[in-house]
Formats: sequence, C-alpha cells, structure tokens
Amino acid sequence: MQQLEPSSVVVEAAESQSGRVVVRPVTNRRELGVFIDVPWHVYADDPLWVPPLRLERRLHFSKFNPFFEHGEWQAWVAYRDNRPVGRISAQIDQLHRGRYGSDTGHFGLLEAIEDAEVFKWLVNAAEKWLVARHARQISGPFNLSINQECGILVEGFDTPPVVMMPHSRSWYGRMLEEQGFRPQKDLLAYWVDADFEAPRLMSALAERFSRQIRLRALNRGKFSEEIEVLRDIFNDAWSGNWGFVPFTKAEFAELGNSLRLLVPDEAIAIAEVDGIPAAFMVGLPNLNEIFSELDGKLFPFGWARLIKHLRSRKVHTARIPLMGVRRQFQNTPLGAALAFMAIDALRKTGRDWGIRAVELSWILEDNKPMRRMLDSIGCREYKRYRIYGKTL
Repeated sequence: MQQLEPSSVVVEAAESQSGRVVVRPVTNRRELGVFIDVPWHVYADDPLWVPPLRLERRLHFSKFNPFFEHGEWQAWVAYRDNRPVGRISAQIDQLHRGRYGSDTGHFGLLEAIEDAEVFKWLVNAAEKWLVARHARQISGPFNLSINQECGILVEGFDTPPVVMMPHSRSWYGRMLEEQGFRPQKDLLAYWVDADFEAPRLMSALAERFSRQIRLRALNRGKFSEEIEVLRDIFNDAWSGNWGFVPFTKAEFAELGNSLRLLVPDEAIAIAEVDGIPAAFMVGLPNLNEIFSELDGKLFPFGWARLIKHLRSRKVHTARIPLMGVRRQFQNTPLGAALAFMAIDALRKTGRDWGIRAVELSWILEDNKPMRRMLDSIGCREYKRYRIYGKTL
C-alpha cells in the first residue's frame, strides 16, 4: 500500500488564545520533513529528549517499511501562526483488523506543545480519517504498530529514553483524556544493574534443568534461518498477549538486518530444550547514548562517531528489546529456567562489553509471572507507558 496519500481531511482550523491553529495533511516529501522535525520544536527545552536520526525516520515512513504491505497511514502537522506546533498520524492495520475486528484503527507519532486546541484539532483530523475507513475503535499511540515504538510516557520523566523507546511531555496523557480517551493498557520498563546477584531459586531452577536446556549464540553463518527461528518463537510466545499482531517475515527480516549491523552474535541468546529452540533473548547496546550527541544527523561525521563508540565499547547501558518463551513452557518451572538462563547469559556478555545497567522493556502490566521474576533478580520498575483508547 502507498505510504502517503492525499487525505480527505484537508484543513482543520480554530482560533485559540495564542493564535490561529491550522492542521494540514502531509502529502509530499517536503511536508514529511516538517512532520519529522516537529519534535525538535516540542522538546526544545527538554534536555532528556534524544533526537532520532532523520535518515532513519525517512526510511521508516517510506515504501521500504514492510508495515505498508498490510497497513496504510496518513500524517498531519498542526501550525500556529505558520509555525509547526504538533503532529499526529492515523493508521489502519489489516493484520490487526484480521484478529480484532474490521472496525479498529490507530493513532500515533503524537507530539505537541501544551495547548488544548492543538490537541483537539490533531485528534479530530485523525478521527475523521479513521471514521472514513469504517473505524469505530481507536487506540494508540503506535508508531506505526504495536511491534514498533508505542505508548505515552506517564511515569519516569526524570531519565532519558533508551534506544527504540519513546519519550513524551508530561501533558500528553492529560490532553488525550480531555479529548475523551481513556487508559487502555500500561506497559512497563524495568532497570537492573548488570552485576546483579542471581537469587537462589533461579540458580536452583537453572541447575535442575541444565541437562535439558542448551544455551547458544546466534549462528551468523545461517543468519536468515536463525532470524526465522526467532520470529517463530516470538510470534508463538506473544500470541496470547493483549494487542498482539504477528511479525511478518519481511518485518522481522528488516529488524534482523538492523541487529546484524549493531549486535554481535553472542548478544542473541537462544535456548534449546532437548535440541529444539524454545526461547530467545536479544541484547542491544543503548545507541541513544550516541544519538544524543548527533542531533539527528549521520552526516558528515555521525557514522564515524557511531562506529567508533561501538567498537571502543563506550556505550555503558543496554536494552533487552526482544525476548520470548514458547507458550508450552510459560508458567512452568522449565519456562522460568529458560528465561532466567537467557537473562544470565546476556548479563555475562554485557559485563564483558562494559555494560553497567540494562533496561528490560516493555512488559505488560498484567504479565505477573514475568514481573515476579524481574523483581526476584533486583529489577525495578522505573518507567510506565500508557496506551489510550476511545470509541468513535
């Protein structure tokens, strides 16, 4: 499907106390550049915000993003007195509709100054576009799907975001609720020191199942096959979770290509039970430590700085962005052993890199077994993200 299309929502406008607010659809490359740059205006006075790479954002919104094989979107920018002050997108995901009903739709990529009129007209534009496509249930934010960045930060504004996690201004949740949205699901991020001490129970479980479980690193010589193994485990492991939409082969292959460039083989732990892959976990250096110095620019020297930092291991934090344990082992002692042994393997690898602390994200608030395990190894909940929903 085409990634950008002319919107039936051409212009929405209102007079606010601070000046005229106009919302315009994004229909060409120049306007997309304005859309991408909105966060630089919104976070100008927030030292914790980490600018994304503009080139990566261009690619994300291009025809090369495999999301557009099953989804369509429209973007808008809000202007006050001809200055960009906010943005929003609306999406229809056919994979989501296939699982949850033909009346679902999403919004995302929401960024805006603290102005109720700006939020009102942005939300109004997204809702009209979705209603025209038969949506009656709207939820978000998803950037662009649940398998990418999602949620609004509602707790944990005192620390910067890690790689591939969103940041928000403190007023976003309040402004959405003023437009009739209600909390739908909370997603949690946990923080743990890399030198945590394994609890006795987990060590005992690992020893108990040590003959059944074999841990290994990803085999780069069979990269495509290995990525398919990870996708199969992930889609099985997460299939019963709230909001789940399966990764397509193309989407996971794109993700795999990024991991191939940025992650050494030993940072991807695969756990086998009796020789069959049953769980996996991926560790990713927190590239936001580097991106914070680049101001969104890879050229002319950003690539060199990125490679230099990675090779010299000057990144001291990391994130666990992907993990999964096959459903047949979930909520069992063997499943707990699989998860813990994968975490412990990456902990040892991280310490060798000089990693001092790790974020594990995101975890559904109602995923009690995983939260109990994270609590047991000394992880602490330090950020909370929220998905909002509304009936149109």
